[in-house]
Amino acid sequence: MDPHTKATQIAPFTAVPDPRHPAEPARTPTGHTTSTAERGSFCLAVCSCGWTGPARRSRDLARKDATRHASPA
Repeated sequence: MDPHTKATQIAPFTAVPDPRHPAEPARTPTGHTTSTAERGSFCLAVCSCGWTGPARRSRDLARKDATRHASPA
């Protein structure tokens, strides 16, 4: 069997930009504003406070992570 030599090179996971702009000044959030961000085939929850959830293949689980983070404990 011949080795597969015609594979398309893709950027490494670390080359995908962070969902928050790094030059954005830190601000004190009045509340938690959560959303989801796509990184390749993964989805993760992000918050305006700087928190990020684990990378998940399921968008629904990422949304649940965001909801759990934003709800008062």
